[in-house]
Order: sequence, then structure tokens, then C-alpha cells
Amino acid sequence: MSNDYSWALSMHQIESCSCSHGCGCQFGGFPDSANGGCEAILGFQVIKGHFNDLDLSGCKMVFVAMWPKAMHDGNGKGALFIDRSASTEQVTALATIMSGQAGGMPVEAIASLFTEFEGPIISDIVMDPQDHTSTVSISGVLATGQTPHINPVTGLENKVHITYPEGGFMWNDGFIGKTTELKVNHGNLAFDYKDTFAAKAIVNWPNA
Repeated sequence: MSNDYSWALSMHQIESCSCSHGCGCQFGGFPDSANGGCEAILGFQVIKGHFNDLDLSGCKMVFVAMWPKAMHDGNGKGALFIDRSASTEQVTALATIMSGQAGGMPVEAIASLFTEFEGPIISDIVMDPQDHTSTVSISGVLATGQTPHINPVTGLENKVHITYPEGGFMWNDGFIGKTTELKVNHGNLAFDYKDTFAAKAIVNWPNA
């Protein structure tokens, strides 16, 4: 990986996947979805970020992935969508970062887990990053929404967190809920779920 790049991203991450509540990947390293694989939509909105001297604040992107088994087993299919509001230079910078070409974790590791990948695909991304009710959509292509778990005894919302005191792979502290929908239909990427794992977190990724 090149050492010629300096980048850092602080982002809202809206994570929805095919695992059951709690997500087997988070605790045991292996998915527990019905098909035994990992299928996910991750929406990102940059709070503050840069690629060398280029400001990336406010940029939006969506990452879609399908792995037949666990992520670390590889052989994944994926795509990166970037919002139309990004400049040509910002699109190039985000694609360079997310493809792992500029180094840094977790992107450098994730990029090695695909055998098919498309993008960047310029799209109109609609995103609302809320702690418990985030939504992400691209009309006619994909959509996901999140909602808190409900306590069956009291009927009140369960405000749940997953926290990694020593730091997690993607994020350190996540607001945990469930999906109201989780669907994509784009070429070889297609799935449709609801009532599966959802997390909203602030991620801080640098390549330093």
C-alpha cells in the first residue's frame, strides 16, 4: 500500500446486516444469518474528513456487500455508491480510501475480501443518521431503516449499546437496534430482509 497518502474520516456509520440480533460476527466472528453468510448495507456520512489536502466533510456513500460465509473467508461481492453531490476529486479520493489503495484500517483489510466489486457508482443517496432510527436509500436500488428493540414486558424502547473497551474493528460503541427493512437489487447484489441486526455508530478511521 502507498505511503504517499494522508487521510482521516470521522463518519456516521449506519450498519444493517442479515445476522440475527446481536450479530454473531460481533461476538463470535461468524455470521448467524439464515443462509450462513453475511449480507450488509453500510451507509456513511462524513462528519469531518480529508484526503491529503482535500476536504471530504459532508460526503455520503453507501457500501453493499455479500459474503457466502464469514467476512474473513472472503469471496465477497460488493459495490460502492457515492452521492452525486461529491466533486470529481472527492469521488476519486473516497474510492481510493474505500478500496484500500491508500492504506489504513479497516478498509485495507476489508478490500482484500472481495472477488467481485463495482464502483464508485454515482447515485442520489438519501440518508438520515439518527442514533436509533437511521435510514439510507437509493431509489430503485437499495433501502434500509433501523428502529430500537421493544421490551415485550413494558412496551418501552430498549436503548442497547455494544461497546468494545479496547476498540472494535469498525467502531468502538454502537447504538443497537433492528432493521425495518434491508434490501438491495443491483446486478449480482440482491437480498431482502427485515427484523435483523442494526447498529449506528460514529467511526474514526485514519491511515496514520
